[in-house]
Amino acid sequence: MDRVAFGVLGARGFIGGRTVAQLRARGFSVRAVARSLGGLERDPDAKVADALDVGALTAAFRGCDVIVHAVYTEPGTAGAEMAATYLASRAAGVRRIVHLSTASVHGQAPPPSTDERSPLRLWQEYAYNNAKVRAERALRRARTRGSVEIVMLRPGIVFGPRSEWITGFADALLGGRAALVDRGRGICNSIYVDNLVHAIELAARQPGVDGEAFLVGDAERVTWADFYGPIASALAFDLSSVPGVDPPRHAPRWRDRLREIARHSERLQPVRRTVAPAAGALRSLARRRGARSADGPPADASRPFLQGTMVRLQQCSVKLPMGKAASLLAYEPPVSFAEGMGRTIAWMKTAGYPVQPAPEPRPSAST
Repeated sequence: MDRVAFGVLGARGFIGGRTVAQLRARGFSVRAVARSLGGLERDPDAKVADALDVGALTAAFRGCDVIVHAVYTEPGTAGAEMAATYLASRAAGVRRIVHLSTASVHGQAPPPSTDERSPLRLWQEYAYNNAKVRAERALRRARTRGSVEIVMLRPGIVFGPRSEWITGFADALLGGRAALVDRGRGICNSIYVDNLVHAIELAARQPGVDGEAFLVGDAERVTWADFYGPIASALAFDLSSVPGVDPPRHAPRWRDRLREIARHSERLQPVRRTVAPAAGALRSLARRRGARSADGPPADASRPFLQGTMVRLQQCSVKLPMGKAASLLAYEPPVSFAEGMGRTIAWMKTAGYPVQPAPEPRPSAST
């Protein structure tokens, strides 16, 4: 599989765009596929296809060996999108799909024994988790009826240039909205985006991993204070002055209602070769909110920073294991957390954030 031709669905998003650029830099043929050409106008091989349009996807995927599915998963269409991707891949002669799932299929604060063998619960508190579980299940169902191989990657907090995890906290700091649970002592299962691209390449090329799911992340054990500290320092903030809140002791009363809604939120329908009516609404939503990718929807600057899923993420006490990825994919993160954060902060400066110059080293007393 040395001469792999990639197609990246969701190429306008943070992860998808970085995947296209990095794989091309490594010498691979890569086709960018997105629901519109906004930002891809200079790419002569870019293709337009809605994630629910089997016909358009098939045309876009022709000539590709591997499809990287990096599209943000909408709760109402998760299964249908994956079924459409699989049908189109089969029709186009694709060999393998690498689906970017999420570590959150195990919950935002999973128990200590969690690994890829842990059962996935469908009625979780957050719709996004349920959508990703549905997407994985739909992909597995499709695999039983087709010859296209599947590999699922479950990254945690994907950061780097353009990441909402970076800009969200930076904007919250500058806007006086930042906050931490338990002083940031919780575990942040981070992964620098180039490490994720490395995992994607391995998942695309490694034989004998059809049907497998892999947790992937950075090598280091990173707390939320470790994650946010460099951002705060770059903006001349003292992280210790960021307001802290105690973790909530009780589940919200509406949890049972959310589970009931999630239980009935999707009925997998046969995928047609025309765009389903829901796709038009999704396109309108995307135009209003900007490009999306597998990392999630854009943040709303008017909302409190610390709420819902963010609270639960900061309560995580587990560094998720990557032994399976190391064993079967030979995955070793090539970029350290410190280097990845350094590159990200350098990007913040070019993006217009008021990044302060690093302090000059002080001479020692002996000099």
